[in-house]
Amino acid sequence: MYEAVVDQSKMPYLRMGKGEPLVLLHGLSSCKESWFKQFELASEYDLIIPDFRGHGDNQTLEGVTIENFAKDVICLLKQLQIENAHICGLSMGGIVAQEIYRQAPEMCKSLILTCTTYSAFKPYSSPLFKYVKTRSQYLPTSLRKKITARSCFYSWNKENMDAIDYFYRPREGVPFAMDSIKNIEYRSLLLTINVPTLIIGAQYDTLLPVWIQICMHEMIPNSELVILRNTGHAAKIESAKEYNESIKTFLSKHPLTNKAG
Repeated sequence: MYEAVVDQSKMPYLRMGKGEPLVLLHGLSSCKESWFKQFELASEYDLIIPDFRGHGDNQTLEGVTIENFAKDVICLLKQLQIENAHICGLSMGGIVAQEIYRQAPEMCKSLILTCTTYSAFKPYSSPLFKYVKTRSQYLPTSLRKKITARSCFYSWNKENMDAIDYFYRPREGVPFAMDSIKNIEYRSLLLTINVPTLIIGAQYDTLLPVWIQICMHEMIPNSELVILRNTGHAAKIESAKEYNESIKTFLSKHPLTNKAG
């Protein structure tokens, strides 16, 4: 594990492999280790996998917002002397990827937006966020893990249920991050995205249903859409082989023109 100082705080991150830089951004209540089934991509790409503020090993609890998550990743890439990179995010990480494009489009060679959303869809989201936030504050971790596993996976087999220990790692920053997510709205931004974009949805995603990713595909010019079958929200784990192949196929068509780093 490495650490970078961004905005006067330490940002832990993993870095492995070599090739074109590929940034992997985790979701809410998750961490950099949740990408363990994508570590194999290090054979072809320079993987950069950070922990957001208040998540994983990141101890910073000030400024836990989508805007600051994106700002921190941009600062990290600049410190690593990476001019632009492929940006991939799942769920909240996909929201952060959109915010990175809003703040610094020149640093995004391409976007891979997985099981994510472009809007909080008020008032639909208000009771949902209230429920999840209350659950994160009052239920014991063991019970929250079980609920999360059953919400994020289509198949409740032992392999998936065991993988929740990598995927779900709640920390103090989660309620603050949820408050920030409640205010996101990127409809107008999606219409302006002019870099290669891959949208990945999951057939049985009960948290961010696949119709959201279909709408994103319709709004982002020239974007590509992949729907992974028989999988839930945690598609990068449950359908890792298909997920990784989708990424490699997409990136092979959109290599960096100027090598970074």
